[in-house]
Amino acid sequence: MGFTKTILRAGNGPMPKRGQSVTVHCTGYGKNNNLNDKFWSTKDPGQEPFTFSVGLGQVIKGWDEGVIGMQLGEIAKIHCSPDYAYGAGGFPAWGIMPNSELVFEIEVLSFK
Repeated sequence: MGFTKTILRAGNGPMPKRGQSVTVHCTGYGKNNNLNDKFWSTKDPGQEPFTFSVGLGQVIKGWDEGVIGMQLGEIAKIHCSPDYAYGAGGFPAWGIMPNSELVFEIEVLSFK
């Protein structure tokens, strides 16, 4: 289990290191077990880019391990198995069922 990453647009800068604050645009797919159905996006009206400390467990494992390998400016699709997403508990408030695979389109905007 784990994740797969497909680069949609190559980056042109360095990669973040563990513990750095990373800001991303992200769109998540997998609502009600449909990988084409969006459940959340930082690009939706009223939303803003998301910032977290990479590699420290503040986000799901697929993000922690996937984003740390991305370059500044890169856009990638990260397909997470359930154990790298929300696992057995899911995230019912967003329509993420238990043991769901999820796909995230992530763009690394900045890090420091």
